[in-house]
Amino acid sequence: MMAAVYAANWAIEQWGVVGLPLTGLEAPAGVYFAGLTFGLRDALHEVGGARWVVGAIVAGAALSYALSDGAAIPGGHATIALASGVAFLLSEFADFAIYAPLRCCHWTGAVVASNVIGAIVDSALFLWLAFGGLDFLAGQVVGKVAMIVPALPIVWLARRRYSDGI
Repeated sequence: MMAAVYAANWAIEQWGVVGLPLTGLEAPAGVYFAGLTFGLRDALHEVGGARWVVGAIVAGAALSYALSDGAAIPGGHATIALASGVAFLLSEFADFAIYAPLRCCHWTGAVVASNVIGAIVDSALFLWLAFGGLDFLAGQVVGKVAMIVPALPIVWLARRRYSDGI
């Protein structure tokens, strides 16, 4: 999960805004790595439980903040570091709040629902704080939601191997 946080921040600093294949949409380059963090968070929930998740969310937000050198985008309301840290913290807790109660009943629905909500919260907060608007919202959400596909087998493996039977 921390590697995905690092990669998301690295990608945006390296490439800025990129086009998403087959969609005609654009998004900050870290979109796929940022989207993957939601599924990895769900897998961590299965492996380590809620305490590990809370620790990883706080650590990920701190890492996300620390990785940026205070760079700001003209028109933004906050530095990229602050936007990334705040968006990560709040969106991962939104994912957690949805995944935790649903995982026992229908885990695939829990992964999909929590990842979609996490993607929307993360995208809206990051874009508004860093860019001062929501121009790339569709691209951000589509890119992050696309990462549900690789997340499902990761969470399935974690549940199968480590879950306490829930």
